[in-house]
Amino acid sequence: MSNGTPLGDFLRARREALKPHDVGLPEHGRRRVPGLRREEVALLAGVSSDYYIRLEQGRENSPSPQVLDAVAQALKLDAEAGDHLNRLCLTASQRPRAWGETEVSRQLLRLMDGWEHTPAFVVGPALDIMAGNSLATALHSGFDRFDNLARMVFVDPAGREFYQEWERAAHSCVAELRAAYGYDPDSARIAEVVAELSARSKDFARIWQMHEVKGKSQEGKHLKHPQVGDLHIEFAAFTVNGAPHQQLVVYQAEPAGPTAAAFETLRAMATQPKQARAAVPVADLAVNER
Repeated sequence: MSNGTPLGDFLRARREALKPHDVGLPEHGRRRVPGLRREEVALLAGVSSDYYIRLEQGRENSPSPQVLDAVAQALKLDAEAGDHLNRLCLTASQRPRAWGETEVSRQLLRLMDGWEHTPAFVVGPALDIMAGNSLATALHSGFDRFDNLARMVFVDPAGREFYQEWERAAHSCVAELRAAYGYDPDSARIAEVVAELSARSKDFARIWQMHEVKGKSQEGKHLKHPQVGDLHIEFAAFTVNGAPHQQLVVYQAEPAGPTAAAFETLRAMATQPKQARAAVPVADLAVNER
């Protein structure tokens, strides 16, 4: 993913994203580096320049919580990015050894099966689709495969038509991958997805290097299905008890509105079995796309 350390890469990217006026510093003359200088971050954080340089270069392995908080404030990190910064400083022995079940439970599959009017699916840390109900499958029927959200956004030609606010969806997708990476920097699957998409999508590679961090929460989406047209939805994501690496994503439409009617049309058109099912294991992302 990088020739540097995860911590150093993150600090460098967030430092370069800030301008002096963002942090109340004067800006004099031409600057040879993008964003803030290391010395400026050190000044704002109240640490020596040498110490901060060691942090970025990966030569300081155990910064104190107080130092990390000061650096987070200096870099204007929000709560999620600050937590991510702290996780990057954990040693392998300090990270959880197991994230829970690797398969979607039968109880959750049955729960999604009962939501005939609500698209619902489960994603893993690398944004692989682990399971989905029939309406979720019908909603994403314009894609070659309903298998990995990141691949669908950046590689599948349908992505830019389906996500009407594509740039927003792209940043959100990458920020979610970054958040998952912070929990498990050694994840082979996350590394595989990032490597494949970085090679196949300049947009993905560009956004990945920004080191934006944001987990799934809830917000509105504007989608466009090739058969039923515009959809304005609200969605929520829930961590699955017993399997904290899994997230249940639920799409909702305003009752009796146009999107709810479109969902009913999709439900009637769906050819997949109604029972929610675990997704087929994700194939190599290098499989030929249309």
